[in-house]
Amino acid sequence: MLTLTDKAVAAIRDVMAGVDVPADAGLRISAKAGEAGALELALASQPQAGDQVIEKGDVRVFVAEDTVAILDDKALDAQPGTPGQPAFRLDRQS
Repeated sequence: MLTLTDKAVAAIRDVMAGVDVPADAGLRISAKAGEAGALELALASQPQAGDQVIEKGDVRVFVAEDTVAILDDKALDAQPGTPGQPAFRLDRQS
């Protein structure tokens, strides 16, 4: 299962700050249409049917059903960037 680093949790909180989304909203990771092997991240008010829901603290991440296997051994991490626009990356779980 995808894991979240503390930096990723902080970055997701930062992205969601000031955005008008429900309290149970989260970051959704899905395959990018038309680009084989590419993923996209977007805020979502709730998970879609079949999504895997990962929670750490007060942060939720929804992993699209078709990407669960790809991310199973990965950790979502983040590097600081422009406020509200961190750089997310995937690393192998250690």
